[in-house]
Amino acid sequence: MSVVRRIAVTLSCALCMLTLIEPAHAGTKTWDGKSDTTRIEVTAVYFVPADRRPLHDWRDRIEYFCKRIEQFHTREFEGQSELKVRVPAEPLISKLATQQLRQGDADAIFFRTLQEAETATTFGTTKTAAFPILLVFTDINWRPLDDFYRLKPENGRLIFEGNESGGQHFPGAASGGSRATMLSDRGVGWGLVSADGWRVPCRGSDCVIYHEGCGHTVGLPHPEPADSTVMSQAQYTGWISESSINKEQKIRLGWEPRELPETEQSKLFTAFRAVPEPAMPKPGEPVMLKLDWPENAVVQTLRVRYQTSLEGPWIDAPQQWDGDRPETASLGRFDRDTPISYRADAVLKNGATAELWGYLQVMQDSAVRPQPLALSADLIVPDDQDSLLLIESHDLNRDDVDLLQAIDLNTAWAQGKWEKENGKLISPKEYGARIELPFVPTGDYRLTLIVEPLDEPNALVLGHRIADQRFLTLFSFAQEDKFVSAVENIDGRNVGNETTFTGSLFRKDRLSQVIVTVRAKSVTMSVDGQTIVRWQGTGGQLSLSDYWATPDERALFVGSYQCRYRVHRMTVEQLSQQAPPSSEQP
Repeated sequence: MSVVRRIAVTLSCALCMLTLIEPAHAGTKTWDGKSDTTRIEVTAVYFVPADRRPLHDWRDRIEYFCKRIEQFHTREFEGQSELKVRVPAEPLISKLATQQLRQGDADAIFFRTLQEAETATTFGTTKTAAFPILLVFTDINWRPLDDFYRLKPENGRLIFEGNESGGQHFPGAASGGSRATMLSDRGVGWGLVSADGWRVPCRGSDCVIYHEGCGHTVGLPHPEPADSTVMSQAQYTGWISESSINKEQKIRLGWEPRELPETEQSKLFTAFRAVPEPAMPKPGEPVMLKLDWPENAVVQTLRVRYQTSLEGPWIDAPQQWDGDRPETASLGRFDRDTPISYRADAVLKNGATAELWGYLQVMQDSAVRPQPLALSADLIVPDDQDSLLLIESHDLNRDDVDLLQAIDLNTAWAQGKWEKENGKLISPKEYGARIELPFVPTGDYRLTLIVEPLDEPNALVLGHRIADQRFLTLFSFAQEDKFVSAVENIDGRNVGNETTFTGSLFRKDRLSQVIVTVRAKSVTMSVDGQTIVRWQGTGGQLSLSDYWATPDERALFVGSYQCRYRVHRMTVEQLSQQAPPSSEQP
């Protein structure tokens, strides 16, 4: 048990021995009886370490959870306590990087994060009639974890870490580190939900957020003995709408039992469920959501979306049904092992609305967990000796080639003075620097690099071959006040063509993973798990400018432009063995 929770439980046990005194006026109070909770105001902050980028849809995720806990609180307290959540317009970017925040144990990261968030938001400095709670949704976990794949690094491999029952996933990874406490002397609550508890919405994630953000923060302890309520085991059994607050705990807070009629909104909140069926589908198998509704519900609209990457888009899955309401919703079929997040938004004809988010994994073999092609930023961490520990995103196949090991600087053709340092390749800082790689592709392939800019970032260039044509992929070229990336050249056009991506990708002294997949009719570019370019066409459309040419027109190459890059890893995986003719049309 954490220090924070041990203090909270000790306090609650001591208070249980006191004679329960009825409050002087109607309304609920904190567990210690000192603060009025008739009104509770939660400030929900998205906290991002200095070396991370905010999720593109962070507001959608946090506002979903905020709405869920508000509805739950309204239902459980029957209007005797009102909970409102405020979400600041912008993420809070920390002054500290991930590893600085992670120093010490899970309690240390809790206090370090909450203290910085309180200072940055001026939380608690203004007197308010509502009981104030600072709830931090942090972008990281206490220890490295790919929360979308639910994998942690262990002995150079990625091992599943999560809670799963019958194929259904629930939050609660040991690497998570969510925490909360009530600061009784100040009359405020502090809560922290780690990435495992919210970034990927497992069934029960909303329970974690209420448990930490609205339960422990008003002093609620864990019930003894354990039960299925929200302050106990609810996160391991279902969504918060399927849970409750322990009746004895509610009475202790000042709640009085009432018999109030259910509203159409509360009926839908309580009854609506969208459970994957099958719970653990195989590739190619139809994936459905089994839907539960209130009795006599008439559905007006149902929107279902899914996502196969945290950085990827939400894809609509159109729905049709006969009768008053659908019994199932279709997510579609998936051709490979992959995690999936989904969301279902329903509107009834009576005006009631509901939204549920969930998560599942498609896998061929339940004993073999899906493995990411892109390395999660959370899995690249410095070790205790200040060297760099790189956790591979997938096991190397027998046919993978370690290009770093294969490069011989004494024989390789190069423009500029390239160096090797402790097995790492370092590019010179000059215009048009490049070096040929000892690899000639014979078909489709995937090139993977871990790179670290040693100067303010400028272009990283990778030279490719498809059929009998050469071309390059350009990453983060500094152009006036912006950074651009693209496939070059397409139909003779360089950056500015239809593949151009605008946005910063790299940061000085920070590692990033770059992956380029080259197939007969497509080129895909990704950085740190985000796909930035997905081009389809034929090899005949591609070409290489004379500026970037190298002597061997068959070979791959790596280059840079006015920026030194330290390359920590560079491998190529041959995906097929036959190169298609360049004249082939799509």
